[in-house]
Amino acid sequence: MNQTNNIIHTDQLSKSFGDKKVLNSISLSVVKGEIFGLLGPSGAGKTTLIKILTGQSSFNGHAEIMATSCRMLDRSIYEYVGMQLDNCGIYDRLSCFDNMLLFAKIHGIDKQKTREALEYVGLGRGKDIAGKISKGMAQRLVLARAILHAPKILFLDEPTSGLDPATTRKIHDLLLDLKKRGITIFLTTHNMEEAHKLCDHIALLNEGDIVEYGVPEELCRKYNRDNQITVLYRDGTVYTLMNEPGSAAAIADLFASGQVESIHSSEPNLESVFIKLTGRELAQ
Repeated sequence: MNQTNNIIHTDQLSKSFGDKKVLNSISLSVVKGEIFGLLGPSGAGKTTLIKILTGQSSFNGHAEIMATSCRMLDRSIYEYVGMQLDNCGIYDRLSCFDNMLLFAKIHGIDKQKTREALEYVGLGRGKDIAGKISKGMAQRLVLARAILHAPKILFLDEPTSGLDPATTRKIHDLLLDLKKRGITIFLTTHNMEEAHKLCDHIALLNEGDIVEYGVPEELCRKYNRDNQITVLYRDGTVYTLMNEPGSAAAIADLFASGQVESIHSSEPNLESVFIKLTGRELAQ
């Protein structure tokens, strides 16, 4: 990996709260323009890492963002960084538009940009009172605020947690579009399906340690211990064969019957990989 393309880089990064170690020697890199996923259950240390990378928390080791040490960040960095965190800071009594307008004034952004950001996330003119909108709309409002100043990096802390599938899909579409626009996205989630769909690279975090790193598809293939092919007939009959050259003739015969409904290889999903590595279910 060409380190000159790294927009985020950490090396032997650690963080403790008293005697409790939250992050243990974390080393990772995020390439400009990608969606990077930090995956793990609640309490794994994901939010802590975001706070370090955005200059909100002290640490040991090395961490930098946009070639600047996270120890040396000043307010100017927030011209290039957008954040959607748990503590969203929405003012419930204000309309969605007035919430955005308040943020726009801080950054000296034209009112028209505020309208454009609200329309981009599907909130129209933002007339609804923020305290009365749904959780999905609130998540989109915070996303609109995070991208209002056209950041180069976007930090998202479990942006679809607790949302229904339709709203989750809308947010996924927005994130993929933002990636097309050249924004680097650092995403934390405990939703492995979400990470598989969105992320170019992922790191699996468990109890403060990165237990695996790579491209989602490649990680699933790496832990394909069964190496089998399953063929389902239309009558419900299931045939399982080893994924090897010797099975080719048998598979051809099954297809020749004209009764094949589906065929699947045995790669595990990311959640199964995580459980194999840690022995833990992903409690959400």
